[in-house]
Amino acid sequence: MTLLDKISLRAWGWIGPIAVALLAFVLRLWKVGSPNSLTFDETYYAKDAWGLIHGGYARDGVDGANERIIKGETDVFTQDPTWIVHPDGGKWLIAAGEGLFGLNPLGWRFPAVVVGSLMVLVLARLVLRLTGSLALGCLAGLLLTLDGLHFTMSRIALLDIYLAFWVLCAVACLAADRDWLGERLAVDDRYRAWRPWQLAAGACFGMAVATKWSGLYVLAAFGVTVVIWEVWARGRITSPREAITRVLRVGLPAFGWLVGVALVVYLLTWTGWLLNHDVFEARFGHGYGDEPVWGSVSDPTGGPLGGVIDAFRSLWGFHQMTYAFHTGEYLASKSHPYESNAFGWLIQWRPTNVSSNFDMAADVCGAREGSKCVRQVLTLGNPALWWVGTIGLITALVAWIRNPTWRWSLPLVGVLATWAPWWITSGRPIFTFYAVAIVPFMIIALCLVLAAIRRRIPDRFWWWGVSAFVGIVIAAFWYWYPLLSNRIITHDQWHERIWWDRWI
Repeated sequence: MTLLDKISLRAWGWIGPIAVALLAFVLRLWKVGSPNSLTFDETYYAKDAWGLIHGGYARDGVDGANERIIKGETDVFTQDPTWIVHPDGGKWLIAAGEGLFGLNPLGWRFPAVVVGSLMVLVLARLVLRLTGSLALGCLAGLLLTLDGLHFTMSRIALLDIYLAFWVLCAVACLAADRDWLGERLAVDDRYRAWRPWQLAAGACFGMAVATKWSGLYVLAAFGVTVVIWEVWARGRITSPREAITRVLRVGLPAFGWLVGVALVVYLLTWTGWLLNHDVFEARFGHGYGDEPVWGSVSDPTGGPLGGVIDAFRSLWGFHQMTYAFHTGEYLASKSHPYESNAFGWLIQWRPTNVSSNFDMAADVCGAREGSKCVRQVLTLGNPALWWVGTIGLITALVAWIRNPTWRWSLPLVGVLATWAPWWITSGRPIFTFYAVAIVPFMIIALCLVLAAIRRRIPDRFWWWGVSAFVGIVIAAFWYWYPLLSNRIITHDQWHERIWWDRWI
C-alpha cells in the first residue's frame, strides 16, 4: 500500500463516521422544539441551567413558572437557591444552549442534539479502532443513529444523554490508551507514568460523575479493568511479589490519572455553587427538614482561609443531604406510573412516556369518526436493535470466556457498569431511559460479533446478512418514528404500534 493509499484510508476513517454523525444531527434537530413545553424532568434541568448562567446557581421558580416560560417570559425566578439532586455538570451544557437560543425548547434541547450526534461519531471511531473495519465503524454509528431511545434522549433536556456521552468518551480514551500501550510494549517493557489518554479519560469520567453520580460505577469498573488490561499485556507473572509490584506500578499512576483528574474536574463543575455557598448555607445549612445543621454553619472555620474551607465543608454537607435523598425513605416510598425494573431494560419492557396528548379532535389528523388523534414522545428503543443486540451481548460473553481479550471485555464491562447498579435500587422508582448509557456498549458487542462472523463465512453472505439487518432497523425506526417525535397520528395508528400493554 502506497503512502497516498494510507492517507486516503485514514481520511475515510473520519469522513465516514462524520457523515453518519451529520445524519444523526439532522434527524435529531428536525422539529426539536416539539413539544413546546417543559416535558418530564425538563422542568428541573432547563430552569436550573438558566439559573447557572444568570447568577451562578440554580434558583427556585415562582408559581406558574413553566407556563410563563412557554409564553416567552424569563423573569420567573426568585433569588432563593433550589435543592438540586444531581450535580451541575450536565446542566452547564444545557445552559450553553440556553445562552445561544434563550429559555425555550430549542435552547434547552439543542445541546442534547449536539451531544447525541457526537456520540455517534465517537462510537463509530471506537468500533473502527476495535475492529479495524470502516464498514463496522459506520454501521455502529448508524445503529445508534436509528435507535429510538437514543433518538428521544437526544431531543430532550434530561441529563442521561450527557452521562452516556461522557462515559462513552472516557471508554474510547481508554481503548486508545490500550493501543498506545501496545505499541510501546512492542518495543520495550518499561513502565510509563505519563499516560495522556488516561488523563483524557479521567477528565471525561469527571464530567460523567458531574452529570450523575452513577458515573462513579463506570469509573470504578473501568479503573480496575485498565489495570487488569495492562498487567495481562505485560506477560506472565512468576511470583506473588512480582504480581503485587506490577499491580502497584500500573495501578497507582492509573488511579492518579483517572480518579485524581476526575475529582478535579468534578469539583470545577461546582464552581458556581462554591462561589455562592452563602445562599445555600442560608437556606439549607441551618437544618433542613430532618437534616442536621452543617458544620460550616454551627462551627465556622477561622483564619484567612476560613471562608474557602467552609465553602467546601458546606458543599460536603450538601452532598450528604443529596445522598440521603437518593438512598433514603423518601424516594423508597414513592412510585411512578412509568417506573421500570432494570431486568427488563434490554428488551424494552417498559418505556417511559415523556409527553403525550391523547385527546385531540379526530379532524386534526383525519381519524375516523368517534376516534381521536394522538401525539406522544415515548422513549422506546428500536426493538430490532435491542432484541438482536441482546443476543449479541450473550454471544460476546461466550466469546470472551473462550478468548478473554481486552477487546471482548470492553463492551461487557461497559454494559455491566451501566446496568448492574440498577438491579438493586432500594425500591426507588427507576426508568428505562437510564439504559441510554447501555446502548453504545451493546452495539460494540454486536459489531465485534459481526467482525468474528465475517472471518468465518463468505464475504457476500456476510454483506447480505448485514444489509438485511440494517434494512429491518431502518424500517423499525421509520415505523415507530411518530411515537418518538411527537408527530400527530390517529389513535388507530398509535395503537397498532403499541405491541405490548406494558408500552402504554
